[in-house]
Amino acid sequence: MRLSRKSRRFQRRINRSKSIETLQTIANEVQVEYDSREITHNEAITLGNNIQIRAESIDSSQIVYAISDRDTYRRLIEVYLDDGILSRTEQILLWDERRKLGISEESHNTLLDSLVKRYQKQGRPIHIQSMPIPSGDDEEEQGE
Repeated sequence: MRLSRKSRRFQRRINRSKSIETLQTIANEVQVEYDSREITHNEAITLGNNIQIRAESIDSSQIVYAISDRDTYRRLIEVYLDDGILSRTEQILLWDERRKLGISEESHNTLLDSLVKRYQKQGRPIHIQSMPIPSGDDEEEQGE
């Protein structure tokens, strides 16, 4: 996708950023430009995704709020964690959404860990149900 001149300026600033705070400032400016229709939705998503990639390379434990696929995914995790339980069904739904948005398992784990830590720091208990591990017996029975 070809970026407009304004978006290319944002991209250069993202590439030069050395702190999470600077990236958050850029993300806020991108949001303002998007809200005022100065840049397109696709440009805002592209810039937001690049902000998230840069943020992970600076400090993966920090969360940057930007228009991006990762932020959409973060909001979905927050919805599922709101009741304090991440059920098996919710984990399957997250896996499907992660696949659609192109979120890696490593990014998922980092994001989930940081959100769980934040909630626990607030005094909110979080329980993540374990996924059942398929046994080899089922496969043997099917093969007979």
